Amino acid sequence: MQFLRQICGVPESISYLLFVIVLQSACADEAAVSGDATIRAPYGGSEIVIKTTSRLAGAIDSLRWNGKEFIDSTDHGRQLQSATSFDAGSTFTVETFNPTEAGSVDDGAGAKSSSRLLHLIAKENYLQTTSQMAFWLSPTGNSGGKPAKNSTVLSDHLVTKRVRIGVGKLSNVLAYDVSFNLPVGEKHHYAQFEALTGYMPAEFSKFWKFNPESMALEPLDDGPGEQPFPVVLATESGSHAMGIIARDPTPRGMTGPGYGRFRFRHEKVVKWNCVCRLRDDQNGIPATDYLFRQYVIVGDLDSVTSSLTAIQRERSR
Repeated sequence: MQFLRQICGVPESISYLLFVIVLQSACADEAAVSGDATIRAPYGGSEIVIKTTSRLAGAIDSLRWNGKEFIDSTDHGRQLQSATSFDAGSTFTVETFNPTEAGSVDDGAGAKSSSRLLHLIAKENYLQTTSQMAFWLSPTGNSGGKPAKNSTVLSDHLVTKRVRIGVGKLSNVLAYDVSFNLPVGEKHHYAQFEALTGYMPAEFSKFWKFNPESMALEPLDDGPGEQPFPVVLATESGSHAMGIIARDPTPRGMTGPGYGRFRFRHEKVVKWNCVCRLRDDQNGIPATDYLFRQYVIVGDLDSVTSSLTAIQRERSR
């Protein structure tokens, strides 16, 4: 097994299951894994329908409910997806070492992704994928005038997601688990885990935060940036809304989760995210697996609020 790891270039940090997946891809001349899949489940007189595409290396391209699209998927950044950022052993600068599930900035609105889908299972209301993430910037790219720190287009970072529509009696709740697998041989002292982000059409113009003490929504300004309360983005009428809340406590040693909200007026898109951070100036960031679990809630504003309340009450028991 160790010999096969070496000749196939598979990092030591990868678990046995992921090793098998990567081994199949690295050592065999097989057709690329298709990223085109659909899962669905009934809710509220309609269906929640989630689609992934090969164009985005298996990232979620579409989420629809009750006649409305919730995801503004255009380039390879505006999806329901996950990403990480690191300092690469120097001062942290945004996007300059940024493995991203759906692909790179240079992929644009094109039909292909620089990320590599390794594994996909889609059955009824359940989805699982493993992807080798591309860096957001090319090796010669820059962000805000700061040069990319990556020397390749494709990173050695893996991300696995497991998505299930329906949690107990809450059929409008998605259990969304994300595991980032960090490779050996990289030196980082700071890690930013965007466990999940959702880019939504601009018509989801009302921003709310969920107060876990009052069990109620409160108006939230445009920010931009993070604050400590779960967020909900909704249409003006409240007929359609999406919320995000972390499922588990923040992993030990990390800060967060921070719940961000952003309004990009020029691009006509809005965004939410759920972010945790880890800093270790003495020993560095360990090459291991980092698991984050979230609930994504879909429906009208009232049903999203009631589901958030039910989740919070269950936590408080």
